[in-house]
Amino acid sequence: MRVMKSQTSFVRLKIFQLREKRRHVLQLENMLSEFEHMADELETQITTEEKKTGITDVEHFAYPVLAKTARQRRENLLSSVHNLQKQKNAAELSIQQIQTELERAQALKQREEQVFYKTA
Repeated sequence: MRVMKSQTSFVRLKIFQLREKRRHVLQLENMLSEFEHMADELETQITTEEKKTGITDVEHFAYPVLAKTARQRRENLLSSVHNLQKQKNAAELSIQQIQTELERAQALKQREEQVFYKTA
């Protein structure tokens, strides 16, 4: 009976971990989407400023300051997107591992219950 309780606790733990990882992936996806949207808006801002002045060369002395600033912010956002994508990939791999552990634990629990009820 004690083994069944520990298996039940282990299954519950894995279910909890799985839910938390899935929630974390959703948060990362939302952040990725938001950052990508912001980067697109900055790209539009950069293009608009460059069209206004007719200068697209970032090294030109008269390149618009607003465009230069927006370009740097966009680069920072894209770097963050890259890092978030790495985190998301790692979390998705973790979900697969937890899912496998959960399935094994559930199968073991089910076998133990069958053995227990046959002997009872």
